[in-house]
Amino acid sequence: MKEIEIFTDGACKGNPGPGGYGCILRYLGKSREIKGGEKMTTNNIMEMKAAIVALNELKEPCKVSLTTDSQYLVKGATEWMFNWVKKGWMTASRQPVKNKELWLEVFRLNKEHKITWIWTRGHSGHPENERCDQLANEAILQL
Repeated sequence: MKEIEIFTDGACKGNPGPGGYGCILRYLGKSREIKGGEKMTTNNIMEMKAAIVALNELKEPCKVSLTTDSQYLVKGATEWMFNWVKKGWMTASRQPVKNKELWLEVFRLNKEHKITWIWTRGHSGHPENERCDQLANEAILQL
């Protein structure tokens, strides 16, 4: 099974507002960067979209270490999602899960790949996280 490193970040100017995401995929020492954005979105959506876009680039099941500064994404993918599935995509307070369509895609990708979700503090000098943030902000400017 191929071992891939993925780094992601999302950004938003206003929440909601124009948003962007940036991704770095690294395999065997080679890196590929991806960025994109939406005119009206939220920061959490862009964080999720970054991971989904990057994981969808993989052509076969892989062992992935995915590093993000989004606790929402990491906790959702490793803790909350499994209870949401059991409860029919309802939260503990019996409200519909926000961003359900994106969480369904994360759930599918989480089953397809062996993903280790890694949280890093944002804006703390992590080189790949800083680059992903730069890509996300570039994408916003290109909207």
